[in-house]
Amino acid sequence: MKSMDARMEQDSVLKVFLRYLIPSLTGMLLMSVNIVMDGIFVGHRLGGVALAGINIAVPVFSIFTAISLWIGIGGATQYSFALGEKNVKKAQQIFTRSVILVITITIMLAIIAFIFRVPLAYLLGANDETLPYVMDYMNVLLLFGFVLTLENILSIFVRNDGDPNLAMFALIATAVINVILNYLFLFVFNLGVRGSGLATMSAIAIGVLILCTHFFKKSSHLKLAKSRVTGKSIKRTLSIGLPSFLSELGMSVFTMGYNIAIAAVAGTAGVAAFSVLNYTHSVILMLFLGMGSAIQPLISYYRGAKMKSRETATIRLSVSVAFGTGLVFFIAGLLFADNIVNLFGNFESEIHDLAVLGVRVFFSGYLFMGFNFVMMTYFQTTDRIGMATFITVARELILMVIFLLVLPPLLGATGVFIAIPISEFIVATSIFIYAYKKHVFQN
Repeated sequence: MKSMDARMEQDSVLKVFLRYLIPSLTGMLLMSVNIVMDGIFVGHRLGGVALAGINIAVPVFSIFTAISLWIGIGGATQYSFALGEKNVKKAQQIFTRSVILVITITIMLAIIAFIFRVPLAYLLGANDETLPYVMDYMNVLLLFGFVLTLENILSIFVRNDGDPNLAMFALIATAVINVILNYLFLFVFNLGVRGSGLATMSAIAIGVLILCTHFFKKSSHLKLAKSRVTGKSIKRTLSIGLPSFLSELGMSVFTMGYNIAIAAVAGTAGVAAFSVLNYTHSVILMLFLGMGSAIQPLISYYRGAKMKSRETATIRLSVSVAFGTGLVFFIAGLLFADNIVNLFGNFESEIHDLAVLGVRVFFSGYLFMGFNFVMMTYFQTTDRIGMATFITVARELILMVIFLLVLPPLLGATGVFIAIPISEFIVATSIFIYAYKKHVFQN
């Protein structure tokens, strides 16, 4: 069997790309199932208000994911670069520092958030009707959030260590177990929203155990090594990973902003309708994130090995796949919006009609979103942190907020749903102009 170095440097770029892309997409898709299945089970078992409560608590999930991506991508980019340079010891030290950082930060934030969990719930958009459901779900996330971040960072490093299939298998197992436990906890043991959260975190814990089997493989470079956690090393990791953190943080801002904006124009029915859209969006978003996760190890390795032509060929392939995927989702949203909404339950006509409108309008943003995600990851991995940060901040922390303030008073619910598509289009245009001027797609 070829070594990791031989596969990366000798196989065709397409073959290497697909070897990472397929497991990454599959894994990310099934990772999103952990959240979506909570929504499907809760929507059918407990109704629209309970579903809205979980959706309000989801930003807590996103914040923990953001932390693991911040440190994970920042560390893994350096890790693969070091492997490209054939410096295994340095790579192991980077891995060790990253694990220490992510566990420490997660636990500290969870303690603070748990102390102020009621004010936090209201800040996220809860009201008296949804608060009990928000608290039940959020308490579980805060208590066991470190399990989520540990699974995410191990998955990233296992993928960067040349074993994307194990990372995929761990996420498949997590998703399947989550479905089984959600059914048992909600429909058999009647544990309510809390049971849905426990099902998800229990499944993630099993995923961690599966990922840990990579340490025992002969081909594994991943080992805990003696390493100094210095201010310089932390700064380097956090700097590279910042766009990934802001991207996931932007998802929290997106959820909060949309909840508040849709509640202002359509009340609790609007929040419930957005919950359906948001669960669907989380699946598609994970697929785009999976594309970025697939190219990150490749671009980092080729940078370290100074293989410019393979780096350029990889980003060209990624852009093509991202645009094609976005086109498919856009068409699916136009044709099957009603079917997508019905998947989450039989809602009142007001909720159903708003959700269908949301899917048809919002899905137009996927024409540009995949391209934006792939290019953000590329700029991040090639040390153009400024451009990568601009993409992330502009998408969901500046333009989206501006459009959510301006458009709903003019267009009502349509103004809420169209804010992201317009933001994505503007950012994609900016990226294209920048890439053309910098000859990004040329060898």
